[in-house]
Amino acid sequence: MSLTLRWVPARQTPVMNPEQESSSAVDRATILVPQTGRLVATGESWEPYRLVDVDGVEVEAVSSYFRELQAAGRSAATARSYGMDLLRWFRFLWAIGLAWDRATRAEARDFARWLQVGGKPVRPHWRSRDRSDLDATAPPVRGNVYAASVRAHNETVLRGFYDFHLDIGTGPILNPFPLDRARRHRRAHAHQNPMEPQRNERSGLYRPGVPSRIPRSVPDAEFNEIFARLPSHRDRALVAFYVSTGARASELLSVTQGGVDPGRQLITVVRKGSGASQQLPASTDAFVWLRLYQLERDKVIPTGRREPLWWTLRSPARPLTYHAVHRMFERVNMRAGTAATLHSLRHTAAYRMAEDPALPLTDVQLVLGHAQLTTTQLYLTPRKEDVIRRVLAHHAEQTRRAAERVVPAPAPGYRPETLQVLFGGSN
Repeated sequence: MSLTLRWVPARQTPVMNPEQESSSAVDRATILVPQTGRLVATGESWEPYRLVDVDGVEVEAVSSYFRELQAAGRSAATARSYGMDLLRWFRFLWAIGLAWDRATRAEARDFARWLQVGGKPVRPHWRSRDRSDLDATAPPVRGNVYAASVRAHNETVLRGFYDFHLDIGTGPILNPFPLDRARRHRRAHAHQNPMEPQRNERSGLYRPGVPSRIPRSVPDAEFNEIFARLPSHRDRALVAFYVSTGARASELLSVTQGGVDPGRQLITVVRKGSGASQQLPASTDAFVWLRLYQLERDKVIPTGRREPLWWTLRSPARPLTYHAVHRMFERVNMRAGTAATLHSLRHTAAYRMAEDPALPLTDVQLVLGHAQLTTTQLYLTPRKEDVIRRVLAHHAEQTRRAAERVVPAPAPGYRPETLQVLFGGSN
């Protein structure tokens, strides 16, 4: 008896084309997405963050992706940044009732539209989250739309997330976030002039165009107004170090008490990207305010070379966090009537250093911790106020020179009053 085997192709789930969707369906770009699930900080070095759903169950697909990022040398800050983008995507999928591994280009397209027109939800203040009079079942309130930079970062993270699961065979057979159609069937950087800047030819299909950011420094008058309203020696020392070292907000908070060298005017910070320690020079005023802060908090905060340098002013003393410093600077701006941000202090330091002709641009690059010199060159962009002031001064100088210009005697046949109107000055 012979047995005949016949191959039957496996049934595959059809991929929905966005153009084939029913026009009667509710436009998913206009839905209000509930704030379900959250990104939890575990405090563990081997798993710093964990994404959980509305029932508190860990999303294993995201956890495996976080482990991949950690193995590739990504920092915990990167995991948190990627986790917020993934949380935004999973909330959208939970709102439409679809599993993450069943998502298609249709859902990716609607998600990109939702980020653009749906708007961010308005989150309640942390003081009112535990109030019993708040209705937990109330629908979310629509806020401002997401910025183009947030949408571009979200698209990049999700494309990498699905590429990872596609490679290990745990996700859909097609990435819901494909590359741009114009990129297909041709080599990247084909016919690229090596003297011109590199074009990003691996851009995603749903990635928005992000306008180039021009660093904005704080004018001197505005900075003096902000500094005069700082309430404590600690805050004055922080701002003085920010504006003299150009360190990032989180980098300055990484300084330990043993990383301060007043004799050489150096502080040691931990760089955000590489995690390497680097000494940065600071101004004399910054160390003066630091010493006043230390005398003010003597015998209140723990001492030791490995202890943090910055502590809270409220008892019990705790290490100062980025969010506390950010909120402090917001309150000072409200009192001063300014709109500067904490990161503007880094721009201000870079702009002041770049304006000094005796300081090479490569030194500025090293102090700022930029990997590329082209990034440092962005800080050479002049402020709008300075450009307006210099151009108006140019026009005033041209008017003064025209008034002092001596016009030679006109040739016979020309009327002197006509030449005076034409050229200005006196004949």
